Amino acid sequence: MSTVELTKDNFDEIVQDGFVLIDFWAAWCGPCRSFAPVFEKAAERHPDLVFGKVDTEAQPELAAAFEIRSIPTLMIVRENIAVFAQPGALPEQALEDVIGQARALDMDQVRASVAEAEAGREPGAAGPDARG
Repeated sequence: MSTVELTKDNFDEIVQDGFVLIDFWAAWCGPCRSFAPVFEKAAERHPDLVFGKVDTEAQPELAAAFEIRSIPTLMIVRENIAVFAQPGALPEQALEDVIGQARALDMDQVRASVAEAEAGREPGAAGPDARG
């Protein structure tokens, strides 16, 4: 499968409940241009996954929403949860390793960890050491 251009209009629909690798990039970025063929080859090797590209110049709202400060940045979203984000152009083998690790995640455990972290951040949430 080839890569898909992600925009603010299609992002939620494409990412929702899927397994999506996202390359945040810009045309003027040299490392982005060198990472693009690595990303494309990975997309061909993994047709069961969605490989999306966000042009940070054309989609500044998406870049801001994910607090992208450096490009290229690779993000992996599984079941609407960002499970990986790292700036920098990855070599082919490193990208394959990251994909393998993301595939191996126990998403039930990830969802439980996210829920626990969110519960701890809620205003007025009582922690285990709360005294009444």
